Amino acid sequence: MLSAEALKKIDVAVAKYPADQKQSAVMHALHIAQAEHGWLSPEAIAAVADKLGMPPIAVQEVATFYTMYNTSPVGKSKITVCTNLPCQLSGGEDAANYIKQKLGIDFNETTPDGKFTLKEGECMGACGDAPVLLVNNTKMCSFMSREKIDQMLEELSK
Repeated sequence: MLSAEALKKIDVAVAKYPADQKQSAVMHALHIAQAEHGWLSPEAIAAVADKLGMPPIAVQEVATFYTMYNTSPVGKSKITVCTNLPCQLSGGEDAANYIKQKLGIDFNETTPDGKFTLKEGECMGACGDAPVLLVNNTKMCSFMSREKIDQMLEELSK
């Protein structure tokens, strides 16, 4: 299920911890598996569990707790909108509704062309920059007005 290259990367992550605590690398291992497959299938979760000597349910618990992990297929661009109270009070709900309207999808849905998935996220630690969006778990977008959302969607569509 995981390539030899992914297994080597996991070995590097595991080596950072004491030998009897290799399960500490679970988040890094899940990140590696997700980068390889685009999401964490039950088989990928089981492969990570096997590699780390953990029960699959323990790995599943980590994968489903954090919004950075995708436990179902997602679009090419995953947009996570912060819906925590500070963002809500500063336009987060409006930003989310605008994206829903523009893409024709709701939270936890993917556009028919597979380009976009919309997710709801908890605090991203940038309350002063609200509304805040996170693209593909890596790019933080702040002060997201309708104009900035339109520009972002256009750039991601290319």
